[in-house]
Amino acid sequence: WPARQIAENSGTDGSIIVGKLLDSKDVNYGYDAQKGEFTDLVQAGIIDPTKVVRHALQDAASVAGLLITTEAMIAEKPEPKSAMPAMPPGGGMGGMDF
Repeated sequence: WPARQIAENSGTDGSIIVGKLLDSKDVNYGYDAQKGEFTDLVQAGIIDPTKVVRHALQDAASVAGLLITTEAMIAEKPEPKSAMPAMPPGGGMGGMDF
């Protein structure tokens, strides 16, 4: 839920905000994070530009289509991480000279 993340970023509990939004039957009802209040988002001028959403979906579909139709893809091979860091060399215990 993007509304949850917006609420969290504004310093409020996102779960409570999303719960109140789901209880509402009004499709324009939403949370104005800047003012910290629930309002009619269309009347407040808070709208999601259609062009931005459309371009994001088109770009995602384009990339997905390219990945599906390619026969090979180049990616970085992940490096295996060791379970524990290596121990430093040498003893470091003084007074053990022979």
